[in-house]
Amino acid sequence: MCGRYSLIIGMEQLVKRFGIGRVENEWVPRYNVAPTQTMPVVIGQDGNRELRMMLWGLIPFWAKDRSIGNRLINARVETVAEKPAFKYALRRRRCLVPADGYYEWQKTNAGKQPMRIVRPDNAPFALAGLWEQWQDPDGELIFSYTILTTAPNVSVKHIHDRMPLILNPEQEDYWLFGLRGTTSVEIDAFLRNLSSPPELTSYPVSNRVNNPRNDDPLCIMPA
Repeated sequence: MCGRYSLIIGMEQLVKRFGIGRVENEWVPRYNVAPTQTMPVVIGQDGNRELRMMLWGLIPFWAKDRSIGNRLINARVETVAEKPAFKYALRRRRCLVPADGYYEWQKTNAGKQPMRIVRPDNAPFALAGLWEQWQDPDGELIFSYTILTTAPNVSVKHIHDRMPLILNPEQEDYWLFGLRGTTSVEIDAFLRNLSSPPELTSYPVSNRVNNPRNDDPLCIMPA
């Protein structure tokens, strides 16, 4: 699964990297992003990219209670087209979740060791995500998202048996705009066309990341 990640780049770099136009949101770098928190997400609108702040934990449009989002922080790519919570968003509401690293806990003889996983060049990347719009009983619109997970590549499979689906830059527009049909055959072909994630590297960090209240540069420092 993917239960924590980081996005420590500033707004100017975020806008440049993801090809976003005018942005009104203020942004503070985050070192230890946890579920139920609000983060920037890139969506496709009329063929363009738009940045929108959303809650991590997808609330399906048909949900009666927003608390369901606490359980829907990830969607497995192998079953995402079948699950009622995700199948409609997969067809029409895909998004990019900007990140520059994610955390996973590796089992060791001494216990679980938190590891930070990044690109070798430490460049930001896009996680494949889905988003939804939900209206609460008072009429407030809540935007939320989930992160897709897949089997790990060889560079991180020794750490965990799942990893977030990281898109190569040339796949990002394909993820946002590429699915045209809605049949199961077309959806399966669309998902198969996503190539394997890029090479990654990892290093141990302190147990500070275990507590979501810790959100500072010490979280990403090598242990």
